[in-house]
Amino acid sequence: MTKKKVFIISHSHWDREWYLPFEQHHMRLVTLIDNLLDLFKHDPDFDSFHLDGQMIALDDYLAVRPERKPELAAAITAGKLRIGPFYILQDDFLISPEANVRNMVIGRDEALAYGDEVKLGYFPDTFGNMGQTPQMMALADLETAAFGRGVTPTGFNNQTGGADYASQYSEMWWQGPDGTRILGLLFANWYSNGNEIPTDPAQAKVYWDQKLADAEAYASTDNLLMMNGVDHEPVQADVTTAIKVANELYPDYEFVHSNFPDYLAALKASLPTQLSTIKGELTSQETNGWYTLANTASSRVYLKQANTRNERLLDSIAEPLATMAYPAAEYPHDRFRYAWKLLLQNHPHDSICGCSVDEVHREMLTRFAKSTEVGRYLAQDALNTLAQRIDTTGFDTDAKPFVVVNTTGFVKSGQTEVTIEWDRRNFSPEMTIQAQRAELVAELAALPTLQLVDASGQAVPFRVVKQAVEFHYDLPKDRFRVAYQAIEITIAINVTGLPAYGWQTLALQAAKETVTPIEGPTRRAFSEHEFSNEWLKVTVASDGSLTITNRETGHIYHQMLVFEDTGDMGNEYIYRQTADNQAILSTDFPTEVRLVHDDALGVEVELINQLAIPVAADDQLLTEQQAVVDITQRTAKRATTTRPLTITTRMRLGRHSRQLKFKTSFDNQMCDHRVRVLFQTNLAATTNTSDAIFETVTRSNEPAATWQNPTNPQHQQAFVNLHDAQNGVTIGNLGLNEYEILPKHGTIAVTLLRSVGEMGDWGYFPTPEAQCLGAFSCEYSLELHDGTTEQRLVSYQQARNFQVPFSVQPTDWHAGELAADDAYLQLRTLEFAVTSFKRANNSAGATLRGYNLTKQPVTLDVSCCQTPATAVNFLEQPLPDVASDRLGPAEIKTLLFAKK
Repeated sequence: MTKKKVFIISHSHWDREWYLPFEQHHMRLVTLIDNLLDLFKHDPDFDSFHLDGQMIALDDYLAVRPERKPELAAAITAGKLRIGPFYILQDDFLISPEANVRNMVIGRDEALAYGDEVKLGYFPDTFGNMGQTPQMMALADLETAAFGRGVTPTGFNNQTGGADYASQYSEMWWQGPDGTRILGLLFANWYSNGNEIPTDPAQAKVYWDQKLADAEAYASTDNLLMMNGVDHEPVQADVTTAIKVANELYPDYEFVHSNFPDYLAALKASLPTQLSTIKGELTSQETNGWYTLANTASSRVYLKQANTRNERLLDSIAEPLATMAYPAAEYPHDRFRYAWKLLLQNHPHDSICGCSVDEVHREMLTRFAKSTEVGRYLAQDALNTLAQRIDTTGFDTDAKPFVVVNTTGFVKSGQTEVTIEWDRRNFSPEMTIQAQRAELVAELAALPTLQLVDASGQAVPFRVVKQAVEFHYDLPKDRFRVAYQAIEITIAINVTGLPAYGWQTLALQAAKETVTPIEGPTRRAFSEHEFSNEWLKVTVASDGSLTITNRETGHIYHQMLVFEDTGDMGNEYIYRQTADNQAILSTDFPTEVRLVHDDALGVEVELINQLAIPVAADDQLLTEQQAVVDITQRTAKRATTTRPLTITTRMRLGRHSRQLKFKTSFDNQMCDHRVRVLFQTNLAATTNTSDAIFETVTRSNEPAATWQNPTNPQHQQAFVNLHDAQNGVTIGNLGLNEYEILPKHGTIAVTLLRSVGEMGDWGYFPTPEAQCLGAFSCEYSLELHDGTTEQRLVSYQQARNFQVPFSVQPTDWHAGELAADDAYLQLRTLEFAVTSFKRANNSAGATLRGYNLTKQPVTLDVSCCQTPATAVNFLEQPLPDVASDRLGPAEIKTLLFAKK
C-alpha cells in the first residue's frame, strides 16, 4: 500500500505590525532570522523555512543586520530560505489594482536578485480574496494561489451542490470572471495546522491523530500539507526530531520536512479529475456574515483617504506626467520605485485595514506623507518639463499662459483652480523687502480688467478666487535658491472634454475689450432651494434631503443625501450596532441652505445639517470590551447625553455636467458611532455593481440564506451603482471604501466615518485614536444615467476620474515642439478602464494597462507613440498569442508601445 505523505513546511506568518508597533515586531523578526541562519548550519535535516511570501522581511532584517547579507543570500541560493513572490502581504480590496501589481512586480524583482521566488500566490490571511486573482496570478507567471479565507470546505464525502463559494476539498480550481483558471489551495484548518509538533511520543500520538484526521477530512489526495508555524511564531528548532518521532508512530505515513515547490509538484501529479470550481471573489458570502472582516473598509477612514490620494498621485498623475514629459533615458524609475515601496509598506492587511494598535497607524501617516512628497516632487518636475515643451507663442507676449493636463485614461471635464504669477520682485540688496512689497501691493490695487483666452483667442469664463502678494522661492537646478515676492491671482475655470492624456493651454491677460463679470446679482440656476442644469434638477426638500430629477428621462429620486448616525459597539474589524438599534437621521433636524456661487462655471450650494448625537456608548461597552465579550453577545447601548454634530456639505453642479459633486465636513467629538450618507433610489434592482480590483463586480443586494449579521457591508474602489432597465445611479467616492445596499428602498449607504475604541480579535487592545476625533472631510459624487450601457459606463469612468484632479502648470511665452492643445495618445474604447500609463521597465517604450469594464468582448482602439502595440504580462514579458486590439470579457490588458 502506498503511504500517505505529510509535507511539513516551517514558516512564521509575519504581520509586520499589528498588536505591537512595527519596531517591536521588527526586533523579533531579527531574532527569528538570526536563529534560522544558525539552525541551517547545525541541522542538516531541516529542509527550509518559508518566509511568508513577502520580500520586505529581508529588507527589515538587513536594516539591522547588513553584515549577514552574504550568509542570508547563501541560504536562499541553497534553498534553505524560501522567499517571494510578493513584496508585502496586502489587503486585496483596500489597495488599488496598480498597487496589487506593483506588489507583485517589486517582490519578484527583489526575489530574483537573490536567485528565485516561490511560485505561489500567497494570501494566507487576506480579509477576502479579489475575484480577478486567477487572471492576475497568470499575468504574473503564477499558476497556484494559497489562501485562508473566503471558501467554505464541506468535507470529503459531502456534495457541494454547485455552490460558487464551497468546495468538498481543500484543493479546488479557482476561475476568474474572464475565464482564467488556476489551482487554489485553501488552508482549511488554517495556516497553523501543523504548529508546535510534540517530540514526546505519547503527546505526538494524540497530536497527530487529531491533525491527520482534520487534514484528511478535506484533502483531495494522499499528499497532506502541515503548516508548522503561526503569527510571529519562532521557528520550531526541534521540528526534525518531531518528524522522526511521527515516522516511528505512523508506519502508513511518510512525514517529511519540506517546502512549497516540492509539495506543489507532488500535489499536481496526484490531483483527482473531479475538483470543485469556485468562481470570482471569495468573501465568505455563504457564512453567517459576522466574521468577513469587511468593516475594516471603514476603520480609520482617514487612512483610506490618504491611501487613495497617494495611489492616484503615483499611478494616475506622476507616472503619466513623467511618461509624457521625459524621454525614456530620463524617466525616474528608481524614485518611483522608492515611492511605491514606501506606499506598499502601508498596505499589509493589518495596516491599511486600520485594525492595529494606535502606534501602528500613527507611523503609517508618516509613510503616507513621505511617499506623497516624493510623488509631488516627481509630478511637479514632470509637469514643469512638459509645459516647457508646449508652444505658447500663439498667445500675446505679455499674457500669462498655463497648461491644464488630463492624466487619466478617459475624457475629463470639471472645475479646477490655478494660481498665476502676474508680477514678481526677486529679493535684492538694491531694495528692501518691505519696499518691494509696497510696490507690488500698489500694482495689485491697479490691476487692469482681466480676460482668460484659449489658444484660438476665444474668451473663456473664469472666477477670481484670490488676489494677493505672497512670498515664494525657486530652487534652480544649476544655482542657489531665488527668493521673491509676487502678485498671485488664483482663478477657477471649467475644463470641458479634455481627452485622455491630453492638455489644453490657456492664458490670463489684460482684457482687450469690455469683459462682463461671470458673477453678479443675477442668479442663473439657483432659486428657492433649487438648482439645475440641462441634465439635473436638484431640490432641497423641507426635511433637508435632496429630490433629484434626471431631466433627460424624467425620473425623480427622493430622500437623497440623508445622513445617518448609529451606535457602534464593535471593534476595528466588525461593526455591531448598539442594542438600542436607533438610527438618528439628518431629516429629523433643522437644515440651512446657502448659495455660494451661481455663475457661468456652475452652481455651488452649502447645506448645513444640525444633528444631536450621543457622546458615546454607555459604560456597559467598556465592561464588555475588557471582559473580551464577543461582539455578537454584547448588550451595550448609547449614552443619554448628546452633543451637536454639524454636518456641512458643499454641493457643486457644473454648468453642463451630469455629475453632482459633494464635499461633506464635520468635527467629530463623539465616540462609538458610525456616520453614513444615504441615497434612496427605489430602483427595482436585485444586484449592484461596484468598482473592485480590475473588475466591475456584480453582487447580490440580498445576502445568502446562511447570513445572520443584520448588515451586509461591501468593499468598493471608486464607485457603486444601482440600475434597472430604464434608470441608474452611480455614487463615486474618494477613499470611502465601504458601502451597503439597503434592499427595502434600493438605498446606497456609504460610510463616512466609524468610531470605535478597541482593536478586537484575540484580546483587549484599547485604541482610543480609532475613535477618529477631530475634523473630517469626505468627497463623493452622484451621476444619474438612463438604461443604456453607454451612459452607465460613462458614469463609471467619470466616477473613476473623480479621484484624479487636473494637473495645472503656469508657464511663460516660449516656442515648443508640442502643440498648445493636443494628446499623447488616442484611446477610443469606452469599456477600457485605464489603471496605469508609465514608461516600460526594461525598454524605451511606454505601457498602458487597464481592463474591460464589462463581461462582453470589445475592440480595443488605442494608438500611441506612432508604433504598434504588443500585449505583455505584468512582468512586461511578451504574450504572442494575445491580440493587442481585442479586449475579452473582464480582461486585464497591458500594452507595450515600443517607442522608437
